[in-house]
Amino acid sequence: MSHTVPGYGRRVQTIVYRNGATGLRPITPASAQTLERAAEKALSPAAWAYIAGSSGTEWTTAANRAALDRWQIVPRMLRDVSHRDLSIELFGHRYDTPVLAAPVGVLELAHKNGDLEAARACAELRVPFVFSNQASVPMEDTAAATGDAPHWFQLYWSSSDDLVASLVRRAEASGAQAIVVTLDTHMLGWRPRDLDLAYLPFIHGMGIAQYTSDPVFRELVRKRASQPAGPRPKVTRAAIRTLIDMTRRYPGRFRDNLRSAEPRAAVETFLDVFSRSSLTWPDLAFVREHTDLPIVVKGLQHPDDAEKALDAGVDGIIVSNHGGRQLDGAIGSAAALPDIVDRIAGRVPVLFDSGIRTGSDVLKALALGASAVLVGRPYVYGLAIGGAAGAREVLRNIIAEFDLALGLSGHTSVAELNRDVLAAA
Repeated sequence: MSHTVPGYGRRVQTIVYRNGATGLRPITPASAQTLERAAEKALSPAAWAYIAGSSGTEWTTAANRAALDRWQIVPRMLRDVSHRDLSIELFGHRYDTPVLAAPVGVLELAHKNGDLEAARACAELRVPFVFSNQASVPMEDTAAATGDAPHWFQLYWSSSDDLVASLVRRAEASGAQAIVVTLDTHMLGWRPRDLDLAYLPFIHGMGIAQYTSDPVFRELVRKRASQPAGPRPKVTRAAIRTLIDMTRRYPGRFRDNLRSAEPRAAVETFLDVFSRSSLTWPDLAFVREHTDLPIVVKGLQHPDDAEKALDAGVDGIIVSNHGGRQLDGAIGSAAALPDIVDRIAGRVPVLFDSGIRTGSDVLKALALGASAVLVGRPYVYGLAIGGAAGAREVLRNIIAEFDLALGLSGHTSVAELNRDVLAAA
């Protein structure tokens, strides 16, 4: 169903109600709160902790919601809103809606084929999917599942420049339309839910397929595996399960991997090279040297950093605090957005994520100056409940609600939205 036809939201409602007349209920709850509760029931305790959890007291996650809730929509009446256009243009591409699927790592926690299922959901809706650097499937396979639908690639800057260059080249070859460099995760935030369970999925070989499929990383692994092994962990049932997990997820035959030192070496290598805390703004030139794609930096909260990003030659900015997963006590993203938009003054697109749960949230972010909005946890919840169909339904519902919110507020296009649409609570 096209998002640019008149009444997309109304058509979605009609489909749901007509299906209900024959006894067919939606796969996922339409309410954001009910969706979250249903996902918790569908996920293991460890998976729920990793996906839903945030840093520290989870104050920043609450601040994301409070910052959006601070703004109220002021509807206007007696305007012809019978035809609405949800489309936007970014970096020379026309997209059907201002909604993108944010990069979320280790989607296999939500569904065994999470990356591929999410790709199929996004492709069906023509929603750009930002492939995670921490995926459980190589980007080439996910691109094949995406087909000709748009996708971007998220980059975590490794301590190996050769690996960074290789990942960027592969993303470009796989048809990515932009490179998203995440700046706020050069080390993991303090995440009590995961710490209480002593659980990090990467140690089990999860979420590192972009690495184990990369020739530069594989060479690093081979070198490490050829060195004398360090002290082995105590043999326990948990240790054996972890070793089996590593072995099963490493490329190649399981039986061959059991006799190889590479699966364990791959996890250890990943933990060593995942991130780099010594990066500074001039380092961004390295990515530009290796791609002609638009470079978008993700994780900015301060207007001075936005100015520095422009000076470094980036093509776009994503205002984000990683969904509250990094720094406890940080400013809510919607509180940071207006100042950054004002400082950038239209020189590059400013995108937004962190806290988006509904179509009305999308409208608020766009009215505050965002060019587009990334949705994260909600589609992952849909994935946990119903695979590709569940993720598709969640994204469809957010887009449909946005279409209705656009019309009910008295507007017909994204371009019409500005701060006059909102009032501060």
